[in-house]
Formats: sequence, structure tokens, C-alpha cells
Amino acid sequence: MHILGVSAFYHDSAACLLRDGEIVAAAQEERFTRKKHDAAFPAHATRYCVQEAGIGIEDLDLVVYYEKPLLKLERLLESYVTHAPRGFGQFLRSAPSWITQKLHIPRELDRGLEGRYRGRYVFTQHHEAHAASAFYPSPFEEAAVVTLDGVGEWTTGSIAHGRSRELQMLRELHFPHSLGLLYSALTYFTGFKVNSGEYKLMGLAPYGKPIYRDLMLRELVQLEADGSFRLNMRYFAFDRAQVMTSRAFDALFGGPARKPEAPLTQREMDLAASVQAVTEEIVLRIADHAHALTGARNLTLAGGVALNCVALGRLQREGPFANIWAQPASGDAGAALGAALFAWHELLDRPRTPRAGDAQRGSLLGPAYTHAQVTERLHVLAAPFHEPSDEGALCAQVAELLAAGRVVGHFAGRMELGPRALGNRSILADPRAPEMQSLLNAKIKFRESFRPFAPAVLREHVHEYFEWPEALDSPYMSFVAHVHSAQRAPVPTEAALSARRSTIAAVTHLDYSARIQTVDAQRHPRFHKLLSAFARRTGCPVLINTSLNVRGEPIVNSIDEAYQCLMSTGMDALVLENVIVYRHEQPAHARREPALALD
Repeated sequence: MHILGVSAFYHDSAACLLRDGEIVAAAQEERFTRKKHDAAFPAHATRYCVQEAGIGIEDLDLVVYYEKPLLKLERLLESYVTHAPRGFGQFLRSAPSWITQKLHIPRELDRGLEGRYRGRYVFTQHHEAHAASAFYPSPFEEAAVVTLDGVGEWTTGSIAHGRSRELQMLRELHFPHSLGLLYSALTYFTGFKVNSGEYKLMGLAPYGKPIYRDLMLRELVQLEADGSFRLNMRYFAFDRAQVMTSRAFDALFGGPARKPEAPLTQREMDLAASVQAVTEEIVLRIADHAHALTGARNLTLAGGVALNCVALGRLQREGPFANIWAQPASGDAGAALGAALFAWHELLDRPRTPRAGDAQRGSLLGPAYTHAQVTERLHVLAAPFHEPSDEGALCAQVAELLAAGRVVGHFAGRMELGPRALGNRSILADPRAPEMQSLLNAKIKFRESFRPFAPAVLREHVHEYFEWPEALDSPYMSFVAHVHSAQRAPVPTEAALSARRSTIAAVTHLDYSARIQTVDAQRHPRFHKLLSAFARRTGCPVLINTSLNVRGEPIVNSIDEAYQCLMSTGMDALVLENVIVYRHEQPAHARREPALALD
């Protein structure tokens, strides 16, 4: 039986295909259209999924949409009426999309599926899809399930209890009281783009001090012991206007919001640190309550807030759960996967057998290319390349390049689902060089200088470099951990921000933290071999791993896009499956100045 899960029309559309409950393929539409966070029907992603399964659209047995549009419309209309006449302008702006599209989701699905699907459509609730994406692929027979995001229909957060195939929803938070929207409000106020700049706010937090934490908890958030809370809507405007915060918010924090691309000030850094501290407090209290409700030893999470790896790192260290698993595609893209799994297990009553590790298959669920496709395309591009004798020789050559301070793109195997490159669509570099962080930001990624990079570390050596339990995994960059004391360097209090803080300085943040990816041979076999080769060459089992793209663009999907990324950045070489392309050997006409698109 083939089930297609779909998220579309709001943010980060995606498609996922199950065959008899097994994940066959999943991908985000943005990777094909090159429109970041593309919200259109995922036509290209759907086409890829059915091709990967070896079927046609007409062979699908069930299509599941990730939320209930009429419930969402109810919430929007009630908000507009509540704030009339102030909300009327917002109503007029949103009405056309509802009249032409969002009230007619079955029709839009028919169009997207080219009129070839003859079965029925099923609609889950938004947070049911998130909860399913968190629990069903996890390795746990039983777990508490927490979902936190901006808003679905009415729900902004939930606690559920997963046992075997059953998922019982226990508690909910409702709009407008939303942790995701609180964080997005501060994202907006500090001058970053809502729904894509939240990770910048998280990266900025260590540069500030949480001096506004108590003020936020006194004025903005009425927080209860069980983690439930109410926002003081006097300070917010997202329920009635196109901006996130009100004039009262400006007055509370000493002036208007920072303009995008304006210089960052200490205020923005302190606001970032403060809202991060508030977020962590709320997440910890909700987790404690979920543990009390369910008695479970394990916790799974999804929703956009579950991408806050700093909060999850603290939850791992201080929370009540023995084991934590977070959906690597925690946003709306992962909800497509959750919708399909919810239908299979809950609606069709099919059994579930947890997998060791997890059932996410390393989140490597997107397109891949054969060696023949790579070499054929490089010949068309007139691009010189080198073909090592085998995979071991290739990894050894790449390790030599990295050890010499070169920056290498790695494009091999199936593309990742979710916002994080996990080794298959990655830019790699040596973490030991302190200057590598600023070099990558300035000459490769073309982005803000404060942005940190994540370390990928061999699973068997993680405890030597990070304060992380030897028995736990972090294969999806879900958690921030602290660099091990044995690897730290003393930094004088008057030292510059760029001072060397550890033996892996380029991935060590100001507070000695790092967003770790543990790499094992089962989930990410090629990446494990490459890291092992670098460890043999240098004695260091850690690499910088950042996504293969430039600022403002989605992660690359095709051979041409990877090649263009090489030629328009300061990368030195690019691995395409089993060949290596050196930038300096390419024809002069292929090189171009980077287009500094702003995200």
C-alpha cells in the first residue's frame, strides 16, 4: 500500500511516500524549485517520491494532508472578529488566498497530482502530524511526545503519549499563546526574517547576557509551573497585523525594532540571550509535565521549536528523560512524513515495530545520482575532474585536502530531509584552524560573521571531544553540548571574541558550546569513512559540517547546482559521488562572482 503525505500552501512544502508503512522517499519542494521555503504544492517532490517508489501517481492508495483547513479558517476568522475593526486589513490581505486556494484543498491537491489520483483525501490535524513525525520513526516502544511551533489550526503546542502504534493526545496550548510565535516575535524585533531567521537569533544568544529574562517573564509571558503560559497580547501584533510586535513592545525594550541588515548592537545580543533563556525554561517545564503525565522514560519532539538545539541540549542535561529523540525535519516538511505515518498506524490500525537507532534512515530520503550521471554531466559542462581508484582512495585524498586547510564540498548519496546537511550535501573544513569560522562565513557562505558552525564527530570519539554521554547519539545535529574540558584553551577575560577557545576552535562558540552531529557507519556510511580518513591523517575525528549552499539559497539538489556552488564561492574542491573536481582546474568562464542574495 502506498501513502503520500503532503504539507503545502503555508511554509516549506514537502512530500513523503510510504510503502506498507516503510519510508521510501521524502523531499522538500524548495530543493527542486530553488525558492527557499517554497509553499506551493510539492509537485516536484511528489514526482520524485513516486519515481523513487517505481510507481505512478495513479497507483497511490491514499493521500494525507497535514492539517484541517476549516479549523484554521475558524481560528483566523475568530481572530479578525475579536480585533475588529483593527484586524480588518489583515483579513482583506489573507482573504484572496483563502477564496482561491485554501478553502479548496482537495481541488488544489487534484491539480498538484495532475488529475491522475482517483482515491480519497485524508486530513490530519497539524499537531497530530507533528506528534506522529516525532514518535513513529523514533526507536522507542513508549515515549512522551512534545510538539511546539508557531500555530497549526488552533494548537501551538501539545503533549501526547505514544505506546506501540497508539498516539494519545493529552494536553494542548492554543493560539495566540505560542512559544514559537514568541521566539519569532524576537526574531522580527532583532531584524531577522520570521520563519527562517530564528536560528540566527539562537546563534546570536551567546554574544549577549539574559538581562531581559525577568522582564520578559514579568511582562510578556505568564508562565505556570506545568509549562503552560499566556502571552500578554498588549505587546504583540501577530494576531491582528502583518508585524509581530506592538508599540508597547518598542517602549518596553528601549526603541523600535532593528532594521534588517543594520548593524547589530548589544541590545539585540541581550534580547537574543534573554528569549533563549525564557524558551529553555518553558521547554524544561513542559518536559517535566510530560514526564509526570506519562511516566515515560523516553521523550520525542517535533515542531519548529524542536529545532532549537540549545534548548534540547539543556533538556538532555537537566531534564527527567533517559533518552530523547527529535525529528530532524521538525518543521512543516516533517509534518508531511508525520501525516502519512499517522494515517498508516492510527487510521489504518497497522502495527509498529520500533527500529534500533530509528526508522528515519539517517534522514537521507531525497534524490541521489549515479557515477555515470555525474561523469556525463561533467563532460557536458567541460569540467575537468579526477576519479580515484576506489572510495578509500577518494576519502584519503579529501582528508589530505582538508588537513591542508582546503574547503571541500561533499555531494554524495541521497539528499537530506530537513534544514540540516548531514554529510551528503555538505561543505567540510578543518575545525582546528581558528580562522576557518570567519573564512567560511565571509568567503563561502556570505553571511553574518557571528554565525557558528557545527562539528561532525565520529560516534566512537564523541566523549573525548564533548561533554556528551558515551551511550547517546546525536545523528541529526539536534543537541548542543559543551566542548570537553580536556580540549579547551584558557581565554583571558579581556581577550578578543576571535580568541582560540579549544583544539577545535572553529566550531567552539563563545560559551564553549557546539551543535554536535555524531556520525556512525550505519546511518551515514560514506561520511563515516571520510571522517575516519581525516582522523587517521590528523589525529582529529572532527570536521566542520555546514550545508552545501550559499546565503539565501536552499541546499543544492542537482549536479549543476553543486558545481555552480563550487564556482561561485571560495571552495577549493567538490566531491561529486566518486569524483573530485578542483576549482583551480576549471575553465575561467565557469567562475563567477557570487550573488549575495539576502535571506
